[in-house]
Amino acid sequence: MLNFLPGLSLINVIDILLVSFIIFWLLLLIRNTRAEQLVRGLLVLLGAGLVSRWLGLYTITFILDSIQTMVLVAIPVVFQPELRRALEQLGRGRFFRPAVFFQEEEGERALAEIVRAVDDLSRRCIGALLVIQGRTGLEEVAETGVRIEGRVSGELLLSIFLPRSPLHDGAVLLQDGRVVAAGCLLPLTEQRLSNELGTRHRAALGITEVSDAVAVVVSEETGAISLAREGRLVRGLRADELRKELRRKEKPGARFWIRWRDGR
Repeated sequence: MLNFLPGLSLINVIDILLVSFIIFWLLLLIRNTRAEQLVRGLLVLLGAGLVSRWLGLYTITFILDSIQTMVLVAIPVVFQPELRRALEQLGRGRFFRPAVFFQEEEGERALAEIVRAVDDLSRRCIGALLVIQGRTGLEEVAETGVRIEGRVSGELLLSIFLPRSPLHDGAVLLQDGRVVAAGCLLPLTEQRLSNELGTRHRAALGITEVSDAVAVVVSEETGAISLAREGRLVRGLRADELRKELRRKEKPGARFWIRWRDGR
């Protein structure tokens, strides 16, 4: 067995690298979420416990040890959203297979129709919310709306989001070049957002936090185009930039590439 250092074998090095990767992945998973503050709180408690034990403060040490025990029991409940997202990512092979939403000829046609409709909605300042399904099934979302099962076209999307349309306020679910359903209800994110962002943006972030879908939002107030992916929002996109974002494959750490810009 090859030794890099005395007493350190190749297996030990691989073991250390695997543990480091897992820790790094967990840090990426909770970065810029509520869980990040919770982890900091846990580290403060752990550090306070070590200091109190070193100083011989037995009563404080006992109290802190009791709190740490309760926190360990509560971790599965407190971190439920993050644990769910981690298991979903493992289940759909996020780290081994990139998600490509538009690559075939029909996908390119659907992409062109979506971008054309979103650009038109943006110029008219008509609010819209489109969800493009990835590998994670969203049948429960489709069941909350009205089934369409029609071929994606700019005219169809425009007619759905016209202000007097009964499906205007809901989300449109798209999959494989089809409009699966309209008027769908989405889970809302619990992130703290700017007052400029409304329910559509919260819903867009919410659905991308629990699935690998991509959501496109058109602001009713400003007409600004935003795109949500992996619980992160890119604002102030132009039509050509939206096309590039929708074509982009997922990359490790891509969820943290955030561009905040002024809307049009």
